[in-house]
Amino acid sequence: MTARIVLGVSGGIAAYKAVLLLRLLREAGHRVRVVPTAGALEFVGRSTWEALSGEPVHTDVFAGAVEVEHVALGRSADLVIVAPATADLLARAAAGRADDLLTATLLTVTCPVLLAPAMHTEMWHHPATVDNVATLRARGTRVLEPDDGRLTGADTGPGRLPEPERIAAAALALLGPADLAGRRVVVTAGGTREPLDPVRFLGNRSSGRQGAALAAEAARRGADVRLLAASVDEVARRTATAAGVAVTDVTTTAELRDAVRAAVADADVLVMAAAVADFRPAAPATGKIKKDGGAPPTLTLVENPDILAEVAADRPHPRLVVVGFAAETGEPEEVLALGRAKARRKGADLLAVNAVGTDRGFGDVTNAITVLDADGEVVGSGAGTKAEVAATLWDLVADRLR
Repeated sequence: MTARIVLGVSGGIAAYKAVLLLRLLREAGHRVRVVPTAGALEFVGRSTWEALSGEPVHTDVFAGAVEVEHVALGRSADLVIVAPATADLLARAAAGRADDLLTATLLTVTCPVLLAPAMHTEMWHHPATVDNVATLRARGTRVLEPDDGRLTGADTGPGRLPEPERIAAAALALLGPADLAGRRVVVTAGGTREPLDPVRFLGNRSSGRQGAALAAEAARRGADVRLLAASVDEVARRTATAAGVAVTDVTTTAELRDAVRAAVADADVLVMAAAVADFRPAAPATGKIKKDGGAPPTLTLVENPDILAEVAADRPHPRLVVVGFAAETGEPEEVLALGRAKARRKGADLLAVNAVGTDRGFGDVTNAITVLDADGEVVGSGAGTKAEVAATLWDLVADRLR
């Protein structure tokens, strides 16, 4: 299929790499319209873009005014790529600015959007840029992680534009077939909370962002998706709702268990990405537990039901594909060994094993998974942003469905 791609180029030194990206996209058989910013033309001239794309090149909304070009481009595009996406471009896109043709076009598109950042390390790590990237991702925009390497001068670090081949692969993956069209998918996300008293609870650090990314990716591939959200954060919620995913809120493991059982009755896939509490207080206090100067109260815990194992063992119909997550701590070999044992015990078709800790797995950090089958054998792996990990896992699920 020949796709209509808008290639945005913002004003950074890495703009020269976008020339190679343009060639890769054209050689893949796609029609590419280049929309540079005025700053980008300081690095690569208009004639270069026009010669290599075979399309006219404009930078402001006053060119092509008869066609209202930013609207026409937005309506016709199958995919938008911005490479490089500078800190300024990320800020303007996050704020919804429309002060040139590129940012105005970004406000009109309904197709997938991929941004490939490039900037100095200090700019990439600045809280403003971090917030802008989080905002864009929450709206469903795919933002690649920059490479770690040589920058403009002698300095090195995170902020280098990914190589054109990596950008092209990530972009063209967004044009992939709707391999989940017509499928009903249930995803759980977040962390269940078990009340100790009316004020306090036992919980965990899960934000729900990986589960929300899985739900959004399934929706993008054409599935009818329901997300069962256990205390997810606002970024996760926006990620799901921006993709048109129906969200049902739950709190405790018992509530999640009931919601899963009801939702999978007619589902094709269940993905248990939620961090489910293993234990709950045997007898939650009816009033707030107070300090009285004596010994602290004794907390008696009872084991929660294993929702994943229950559904895998007692499926409502044989076609249901059951996918679980196993968050573990320790060295890589230990994490994999624990995952293998859990895969055999749980009985899910696929189990995504990921190492978690204070700075990995949970929240706005990258993730990495090793996917095992029910026998504990490795069938795939993926790493990167939550969206990239989600795409990897759905590729494996789609193979199972076929």
